[in-house]
Amino acid sequence: MKLRCGRFSLPLDRPLLMGVVNVTPDSFADGGRYFAPDATIAHARRLAEEGADIVDIGAESSRPGAGPVSEEEELKRLGPVLRTLGELKIPVSVDTRRPQVMKQALAAGASMINDIEALEAPGALEAVAESGCAVCLMHKKGDPATMQREPQYDDVVREVKDYLAQRIAACERAGVARERIVADPGFGFGKTPAHNLALLRRLPELKALGVPLLAGWSRKSTLGTITGRPVDERLAASLAAALLALQGGVTILRVHDVKETRDVISVWQAWRG
Repeated sequence: MKLRCGRFSLPLDRPLLMGVVNVTPDSFADGGRYFAPDATIAHARRLAEEGADIVDIGAESSRPGAGPVSEEEELKRLGPVLRTLGELKIPVSVDTRRPQVMKQALAAGASMINDIEALEAPGALEAVAESGCAVCLMHKKGDPATMQREPQYDDVVREVKDYLAQRIAACERAGVARERIVADPGFGFGKTPAHNLALLRRLPELKALGVPLLAGWSRKSTLGTITGRPVDERLAASLAAALLALQGGVTILRVHDVKETRDVISVWQAWRG
């Protein structure tokens, strides 16, 4: 099986790495270190050299507590980066929830749209349907500004699975083939540490969705809660979570530390034989 990703076709018989590139001044993970276009472009190239299969560029922070930016500001941040990254020999994903940004990103050469709102915005499905791009549908509960204020579920795994199944079906009805779809349970998006760990333990149940699963645990606050470490000291915890996600059946790992996670994958593949 392969993931159809614009002009690329990615094999799904091995884990894939999505390297995170934040074009924001307030990223929780890097504090805006790569906000300047030159720094963003250099960082994306470095992640590709370290073994990323996809680079994921986002220009609006979705960290807990973050407020929205305007569509104009998001496009302003993305513009110079997208004009340059078309030269990469791997797919470029754009992390956005806005249909107009999706259209312009795809016109500039993006091969994937990674949407924390799972293409629910009016016009989002139409923006991607005819493009041939891959789409990542994520579950979240609430908006980034408020989503971590005591989120409640009766059964977090069942509710996440049902929501993602509905969004996959909506995509297929709009003409997005299943071979273009990825599902993300949304670790840390409207979920307590207990919810995140339940999803991690029960990842095999989400395999029934019939599309590749993506997990984004890298440097997240749940790891800080577990270890007591600040965001810049969560590499070991991030790698442990990545390994557990692989064991649970995840195909794509969305990470900040590509080189180190690539080593985790190599050891896991060798252990599997």
